[in-house]
Parts: sequence; structure tokens; C-alpha cells
Amino acid sequence: MADRDSATRRRFLALSAVAATGLAGCTGGSSQETQTTTNATTTGSGNETGVDLFQGSGPLAENRPELSGTRIEELPALSGTLNVYLGGGEGGLYRNLLDRLGNIYSDFTPKVRSAPSAQLANTIVEESRGGSSPADVFWAVDAGSLAYVSQNGLTTELPTDVTDPVPDTFHPNDQWVGVAGRARSVPYNTDQFSADDIPNKVAEFTGNDGLSGSMGWAPTYGAFQSFVTAMRLLRGEQTTKQWLRGMLEQNVTEYPNEFLVSNAVADGEIGAGFANHYYALRVKAARPNAPIDLAFTRNDAASLINVSGAEILKGSDDQELAANFIDHLLTVEAQEFFATTTFAYPMIPGVPPVGGLPSIDELNPPELDLQKLSNLEPTLRLMREVGVL
Repeated sequence: MADRDSATRRRFLALSAVAATGLAGCTGGSSQETQTTTNATTTGSGNETGVDLFQGSGPLAENRPELSGTRIEELPALSGTLNVYLGGGEGGLYRNLLDRLGNIYSDFTPKVRSAPSAQLANTIVEESRGGSSPADVFWAVDAGSLAYVSQNGLTTELPTDVTDPVPDTFHPNDQWVGVAGRARSVPYNTDQFSADDIPNKVAEFTGNDGLSGSMGWAPTYGAFQSFVTAMRLLRGEQTTKQWLRGMLEQNVTEYPNEFLVSNAVADGEIGAGFANHYYALRVKAARPNAPIDLAFTRNDAASLINVSGAEILKGSDDQELAANFIDHLLTVEAQEFFATTTFAYPMIPGVPPVGGLPSIDELNPPELDLQKLSNLEPTLRLMREVGVL
């Protein structure tokens, strides 16, 4: 099994380098135009759509295999106004996806309210207690915020045709469904470490002399706090406290967010860190020769797969449009958008991840109900007690 792990690590982003080479040898132009024409189809409204219109650009979007799944042209047209509360949004990329849908459906008007996921979840609950929320759909970048709204009884059960293509783990009670996955990972500097230097259990990062003074993390970042929440739920508060103290004793370096952690790894400022997987890919997309690769732990909190997902508010006046919209987020076109522009894990099996990433089936996330990630307050209290926050 250890050999398989090492092989998985070694192939990650090594394949990205191959893709980058392919791009360097391609000047775009005529070959891309031909592909767009070939793959474009027409919706009932007469507007062109197709995977190419949703695909990202750059080395990681090249050489994509044949994709399968429901296509936009197979769904009813989006028509009408939809109030979307957008938690997070990947720096505007999710709005970009909405714009692309808007370009296809001239009668579709998404009205977007953006804020951090947890903040919008609280807003929806407060608005609902005051009468009703104007939100039709809550689209958030973490399962905990989605669960918080659903656990307050404010969402409707999603239709099975929306949830069926997605693994059960990512729609545990059908009150929300994952649309893009984000795996916890360990980015490491390949000039400083080999894959075999990185433990495959998070517990082995403490007391590890080889990693002392070399690690980085972002404890104020939501993704890191979800990871600590998972550890607390899986291993208990005392073990989690011991692990956090152990990392402090390792002189771990703190950063404001996990993109900076990954950049610091690529720069050699630190040797390794804890971060969601796609940040290393973003670094690699901007700097193809950066000495950064990814390792994944197995069956513990550090191998958690969280999701960006969506749910329908019970008070929505247009449940059918809301369900159709979420259905669109799970089409081949939208899943390819998530894969090639945000570097997230697609949620449908017919669209693979980019960059030579192991598939979700090859990762070993812990068995954990993602609904429970909404219970964040004990985690924050614990982190303050230890002195991490």
C-alpha cells in the first residue's frame, strides 16, 4: 500500500508538467477554434453551448479526456429571476459561471448576494426568523454552512434527479448537494522533501524531527477550522488539543490563508504545509516549474473532503427554477468549469479532476457526516484554549 501511496504522490503534478509541455507546443488559434465549433451545440433558445465554452484556459485545462454526464442541452431552459446567496465564490469564479449561464439563457437573471459562507448562513437564519429570506438558493463553499441552514429547517429536499449523479457522501440527507470537492492535502517543496518524507497519518506530523521548523498552516482560515473540527469529531477534544500543541512545539509558521501557505512552500520559505489541494494547483498553473507537489494522508481528519454545495430555501417562490439551476451546476459543462478553472474535484464520475490528481475513489477520506462540520464553536473554543487562535 505504501508503494501505491508514493506512486500516487509522484504522479501528481508530474502529469501537470506534461500538460504544460503540451501547451507550450500549441499556439491555440485554429486548432482551438475547430474544437469549439465541433463541440458546440444549440439549446432550445437558439443559443450555443458546449463544454468548450465553460472550459478554463492554461496548462491544466489542456488535453482533457472525453467527458460524460448530463449536458446543458438535455435540461429545461433556465428562465426567470433567481435570488442566489453566494457564500465564498472562489474570488469571482463562481460569478463567472453564472455569467456563462446568463449568456446561454437570455431570460435567466440570477441576482447574487455575496459574503463569507458562515455569514450568509447566519443571515438566512436571521431573515427567516424575521419572516422570510429573499434567497431562493444558498450556494456555499463549505458543507458546514449548508448544514447549519438545513438544520434550522429552512431547506427543501432536493429532487432525486439532482442528487443521484453525486456520491451519497456529498448529499447525506438530500437537503443540500455537493457541486465541487476540496480535499485536504499536504503541499511540500520537492527541493526539500521527497514524497516518502511526508507522513501518511496526520498524527505523525508532531514529534517528527525531519519536519521541525518546516511546516506552515493558516489557523484562522475556514478550511483549516473545518479540518480541526473533523479531528475533534473523529479523535476527541483531548487528542486534538495534543496535536495542536505538538504542532506549536514544531514551530509551525502561521499564514493568513492557505494560498499563501502553498506559495510559501513553492518559494522554499517552508518545506510543507496544510492546505486544500487546489491551492497548489493554482501555484503550479501560474508557475509551472515551481518545486511543489502534493501528498495526502489516509483515513484521518487531514484527508477530509469538504464540498462547495447548494440547497433550496423552503421559502422560495420558484422551487422548480431553483432545482433546475442546481441541476445545471452538475452538468458536464459546469463540472468541467469547476475542474479546469477552480481546480476542484468534480462531483460526477464522468468528469475527472485536473493535474494528475488521484480520483476521489483513490483518496481515503475519513467516514464523517459532513453535516457535523456545522458545529464549529467548540472547535474555536478549543483552538483558543491551546493558543492557536
